[in-house]
Amino acid sequence: MYDEELEEYAGDILASENFNSMKGYIQHGDMSVQEHCISVAKTSLAIKNKYNIECNTRDLIRGALLHDYFLYDWHIHDKVNPHRLHGFFHPGKALRNAKKEYYISTIQEDIIIKHMWPLTVVPPLCREAWIVTMADKYCSLMETLRIRRGNRGMK
Repeated sequence: MYDEELEEYAGDILASENFNSMKGYIQHGDMSVQEHCISVAKTSLAIKNKYNIECNTRDLIRGALLHDYFLYDWHIHDKVNPHRLHGFFHPGKALRNAKKEYYISTIQEDIIIKHMWPLTVVPPLCREAWIVTMADKYCSLMETLRIRRGNRGMK
């Protein structure tokens, strides 16, 4: 469900080499970062539709898919990439990476940079960012508790 909308508004992201490289990085439990971002996008659409929230669907989907576009495995720490305080700093890294490859609207920027609220002190300013923030929290909880499993858990 929602695959058609994802393809319509973000086919370029879904087909990109960097987005697909996120299959190799674990997010929570056995869920890859790529699977997590797709799950957050679909959950965001479900929230929007269930509560009949007026918002920009294109920005909602694209922001959700790019919210964790940090492109590294945050579980692996070394001197070059310590990833300390990942929760606080990865939104900025995700935004910088996204801007290198895509036009990022003001709404998408708000989604990406503030999805970790309240760790990011300034709260989201638009409906789309609030929706993705809530969808991300829900998906993260389901993945951490292994209620929602990634493809790696299917093997």
